[in-house]
Amino acid sequence: MKARWALAVGMMALCQSLSAQAPALRPDQVAFRALYQELVETDTSITTGSCTALAEKVAGHLKDAGYSADQITLFSTPEHPKEGGLVVVLPGTSKTLKPLLLLGHIDVVVAKREDWTRDPYKLIEENGYFYGRGTSDMKAMDAIWIDAMMRFRKEGYKPKRTIKLALTCGEETSWAFNGAEWLAKNKRDLIDAEFALNEGGGGRAGPDGKPVVMNLHVGEKSAQNYRIEATNVGGHSSAPIRDNAIYELADALVKIRDYEFPLKMTDTTRAYFAKAGAARHDATGEAMIAIAKDPNDKAAEAILNKDKSLHSMLRTTCVATLLDGGHANNALPQRAGANVNCRVFPGESSEETAAALTKAINDPRMTVKLEKERGPLASPPPLDPKVVGPAEKLVAKYYPGVPLIPAMSTGATDGIFLEAVGIPVYGPPGTYGDPDGNGTHGLNERARVASVYTGRDLLQELIKAYAG
Repeated sequence: MKARWALAVGMMALCQSLSAQAPALRPDQVAFRALYQELVETDTSITTGSCTALAEKVAGHLKDAGYSADQITLFSTPEHPKEGGLVVVLPGTSKTLKPLLLLGHIDVVVAKREDWTRDPYKLIEENGYFYGRGTSDMKAMDAIWIDAMMRFRKEGYKPKRTIKLALTCGEETSWAFNGAEWLAKNKRDLIDAEFALNEGGGGRAGPDGKPVVMNLHVGEKSAQNYRIEATNVGGHSSAPIRDNAIYELADALVKIRDYEFPLKMTDTTRAYFAKAGAARHDATGEAMIAIAKDPNDKAAEAILNKDKSLHSMLRTTCVATLLDGGHANNALPQRAGANVNCRVFPGESSEETAAALTKAINDPRMTVKLEKERGPLASPPPLDPKVVGPAEKLVAKYYPGVPLIPAMSTGATDGIFLEAVGIPVYGPPGTYGDPDGNGTHGLNERARVASVYTGRDLLQELIKAYAG
């Protein structure tokens, strides 16, 4: 009750503080902003935060909106008490249509105050942006999902399809408890759906801050980590030799840096390069069109490889992310290792990637070991017209002239756990970001204010279009 009273007081204060600003927010937007603020300002990082605490706050808001106790399921495990989540169900009227599932992770990457310009766990609105950890990844969409479920209940909306919302923890931490994986393995019936909407879609703004393309996320890479390690008998540092574990590791990492995985395309990426290229009207756009027609066009590939996002969309990529080695200042290293994070192209196995790394290193002294897999290999869903059609209509309504283009995510989401049990997952359009990634997983994460509010309206209409 204290938390809900604080939210109400915060909403009143927010109304007063925003009353002098232009354009003024609608009352429903003020309530949404207060919810968004609460999500951002509740620390849900693995080290200092608690997803369980936020899930319980959300459950309170859902109950206030009219959901009964049997329609809300809070879950966690004894081993991971702070990494809980929830599922809420709005029953539909149809006995034959399968449900629609909204999926969102509420955990965030750790943020250190001393590194940030602003407090990462305060929602700060400045120069047209919301700043704070999770503003972009992915508490804006979480707030949109929660707000939609609350509004639907308060308005008495009765969808044909049952609408479900699953808020989970662990998307950002491959070594810890993952709520989406747990639900897929232990509560399959609770989240059963014809298809799910998740992060990964959205759009991209141009230099003027206006969206130039909207994406429908269809399929993704798999995230896998490999341990690259050199071992040695070591010895006294006063008598160095060339056979040195740290040098061997360094040589291996340089080879990995220089290794280029072969170019590959799926139906989704081929469509993306053709349509997004046609919208660019520059040399890169021409190269995108060319590569869609002929994946063997080396001249086009050379141009596209200059753009890190496009380069990654065309192949598996691997990069060193962590280093360790040695055991004393005055001793030759007996062991040196690195974590290499790979984003594996759909259709390729973890074993094939390990074999490629081993071949690239070409040094029998080195070992390449697959660490604990984050999850199943990605299985891209089909380009389903009943998913694509409504999204195209609403993009045309809210972003006239901006094309909707299917795209494969080069990151990794919790969608892979649902797809592994037969639930197709799509990342819808709605919000949009800047070409630099908006500080996601880095410093001073941000989201465009206009993007959040417009995306909210579009996505709530899209939910109704799918559920109706």
